Amino acid sequence: MLLRTVRRALGPLLEHEQLLMISISTVLVMAGQGVISPVLPLFAEELGVGAAVIGLTLSFFALARLILNVPLGLLSDRYGRRVLLVSGPLVTSLGMVGSGLAGDIYQLLAWRFVAGAGSAMYMTGAQIYLADISTAATRARFMGTNQGALLLGVSIGPAVGGAVAEFWGLRAPFYLVGAFALIATVYAYLRLPETRHLAEAAPAPEPPPAGTKAPRRAWVTFALSRDFLAVAAVTLAIFFTRTASRQTIMPLLASARLGFSAGMLGVLFTAMSVVNMLLIAPAAFIADRYGRKAAIVPSGLVTAAALLILGVSSTTLVFVTGAMVLALGTSIAGPAPAAYAADISPPHLRGLGMGMYRSSGDIGFMVGPPLLGLVADATSYGWALAVNAALMAVAALFFLTARETVQRVAPAPSKAAVRQ
Repeated sequence: MLLRTVRRALGPLLEHEQLLMISISTVLVMAGQGVISPVLPLFAEELGVGAAVIGLTLSFFALARLILNVPLGLLSDRYGRRVLLVSGPLVTSLGMVGSGLAGDIYQLLAWRFVAGAGSAMYMTGAQIYLADISTAATRARFMGTNQGALLLGVSIGPAVGGAVAEFWGLRAPFYLVGAFALIATVYAYLRLPETRHLAEAAPAPEPPPAGTKAPRRAWVTFALSRDFLAVAAVTLAIFFTRTASRQTIMPLLASARLGFSAGMLGVLFTAMSVVNMLLIAPAAFIADRYGRKAAIVPSGLVTAAALLILGVSSTTLVFVTGAMVLALGTSIAGPAPAAYAADISPPHLRGLGMGMYRSSGDIGFMVGPPLLGLVADATSYGWALAVNAALMAVAALFFLTARETVQRVAPAPSKAAVRQ
């Protein structure tokens, strides 16, 4: 079973060179991002601020992405994907090194904004790149393969970041991230070709007949459609959970209630990322074969249940169990939301469509940490996680109202039926 899963995950990589190259670049970028995940809240806390302000360290990162996603999508439609894939890691490197040098919370927030700008450049370019080289029938698997690369980087990062912090202090992981990002810059420059011409080859919508009332602009129709609003709500809830609960509330709860150190958190986050990585291929297969809803809706409901378990945990066993259920829940959706967004984006505006999709996630990224931080400061960590659970469940149920973009594959007829 495990061998088949690994073979299914590696199959697209071995068959498509461009997918292999973008996946290698993603590993380099996300290994750096993962290094600081168990360290950032503790570093901000060391600067003498509360949970709500600690959440702002993630919100400023997300604010840069939110501001830049759509302009960067338009930039990629006009000038290509490669400019984002090369310059994004370089800007990230600058922001991470600056974060490590920060002497107060205001400097840290400014440098986190710079790092967020670099992340927006790379991730927007990567998702558009993957949409260019895939079709509706293979999109979830292509994006799933790259997401597996992302999770490989993330799974390597936390344990490394925790160990580096234990030996050399909480600032050292930021410098290490800067080095990873520089390597990714050089690799992207040397190995990633341009793919904008693939999107340009897709037919653009025909203009209306002469004398008819002009329809709304394509991007307005897309932004107001139920399909986009549904996937945007799911994506907002996913990023809200990832940054507010997993990266902010979970470390603080584990440290305050259970006495976890940075190293212990690094090991736990690595274990969660390994679960995500192992399940990404089955999740992508489900999304391509049985439809995006079959992956997204169960994922949201299981994730909500996991957050409730974490919120009531009073022992290490219950906390770790909740963390593993959370890893399972987030794994089920896998690349389905991004694949769905690419499915419904107009081909001639693919960069803009994916930029708008990414912005929906970054709204959750930005508002989640300070919002749950305020809830935690006013009530408790458990109530903050319960608020997140309710948001996740509502978003998953709302997605049931969207149309399905993948037709469920019917089973092949049996030999007896063929003979008849």
